Amino acid sequence: MSRHGDEYSKEEILSLLKKNGSSDTLIDWFDRCIDFHMGTAAGLLIGIYMVDYALSLLGAKPGDKLYSVCETSKCAPDPLQVILHCTPGNHRLRVINIGRFAMTVNRPSDGDYAEGVRVRLDPAKIEDTPVLRAWFANTPDFDGKTMKKRLVEDIISKGTGMLSWEKVKVKVPHREKWKTGICTSCGEPVPENLLENGLCPGCGSQKYYEKI
Repeated sequence: MSRHGDEYSKEEILSLLKKNGSSDTLIDWFDRCIDFHMGTAAGLLIGIYMVDYALSLLGAKPGDKLYSVCETSKCAPDPLQVILHCTPGNHRLRVINIGRFAMTVNRPSDGDYAEGVRVRLDPAKIEDTPVLRAWFANTPDFDGKTMKKRLVEDIISKGTGMLSWEKVKVKVPHREKWKTGICTSCGEPVPENLLENGLCPGCGSQKYYEKI
């Protein structure tokens, strides 16, 4: 029995992947992504399969220069960072939190649009896995205290078979020249176009702390 109770450890998940016939590359991705995420969340595991599928569809590989958009802030952005090295800092990962468990991956483009693939978890493809279906639908049928192992087993059993994809055209955000403005409240410099009636977002609509 796992020392983690009703939750598989990383080592147990890697063992399940090996028994399932997963490639050494995929197992390595799981290993690194779980370490990066500091947990074995179901959304992370599904996100790894999504990145794997997107690479296959694009005929790409880790190390290629790729850009990505993640439609949820939960778990799925992490495999894009670990496997593809797409991060907010290098401007190759955008998280547009619209609540859909989906991501888009595309190659660079000098034009206004880039062709890519959008991969999503398809509810129609998990009808035969009640635990995974209940987890994804966020229904009371899923009990996080007793069903986490079964959930992981469902995810590994399905693999990329739980996913659907479509070819898409992604609008390429071009960097614009900007001038520095000074916030009238904190006095700190920010791009002028971000000022809100003289206030930087940190002193205005996106204020998140109080001084102590």
